[in-house]
Amino acid sequence: MLRLGALVLALAAVLAGCSSSSSRAPATSAAAPTTGGSPTTGAAPTGGSPTTTVTGSLNVFAAASLTEAFNAAKPALTASEPGLSITYDFGGSNTLVTQIEQGAPADVFASADQKNMQRLVTAGLVDTPVTFARNKLEIAVAPGNPKHITGLPDLAKPGLTVVLEASGVPAGDYTRQVEARLGISITPKSLAPDVKTAITAVTSGEADATVVYATDVAAAAAKVAGVAVADALQPAITYPIAVVKASHNAAAAAAFVQSALSGAVHQALLAQGFLSP
Repeated sequence: MLRLGALVLALAAVLAGCSSSSSRAPATSAAAPTTGGSPTTGAAPTGGSPTTTVTGSLNVFAAASLTEAFNAAKPALTASEPGLSITYDFGGSNTLVTQIEQGAPADVFASADQKNMQRLVTAGLVDTPVTFARNKLEIAVAPGNPKHITGLPDLAKPGLTVVLEASGVPAGDYTRQVEARLGISITPKSLAPDVKTAITAVTSGEADATVVYATDVAAAAAKVAGVAVADALQPAITYPIAVVKASHNAAAAAAFVQSALSGAVHQALLAQGFLSP
């Protein structure tokens, strides 16, 4: 009996020890994650944020004087963003504004003056514009300047055939500002809807002279000669650009505006003779 009692006591002690060991195991297991720090899920990636790309179609409405610069920038833009398709619509700034007001599918508008851009700002059709370039007026004449034109006052003399831009077209309005300052009145043979049409009148022999921008004279190269307008007479010619609020590709539109300020478009503008804002 004594041996039986001792055996029972020994068995009870063994069972108690097993029970105690089993109850401590979960505590040890639960404490393990705390030694490894916070979880990695949701941590910032080591490679940084992904590069933003723009795709789809982009319709840029731009003043005619921007034709060469914007076209020159297009290969670089599409090379860096191969999924982007850019279409330009060049013309007189006032004509383009009217088209946008009537619902034309524009994503970006670049104007040759502040007045036409302000029409769209007032109508609530564009985001806040930014100025991206400046320019100067210049007289375009036939190569060799056969009429010996030396300045704007000569354009008011009889015997010359002159073409100017229509009212509302920035270059025409700028020219009339200078006329008023000089106290002269130029009587044009006809009024062109934009600077490219005006300079074509000279290259075709239809007119002896016109007033366009210095960049237009440079773009025409040997087809015309340029007669400078004195700096003291130059109006403040600034080019604003803005995203059209109805744009179907706002991301690409914003990227184009940024490029006009500091990217491929800006470099093309400088190469074409535009001045920084």
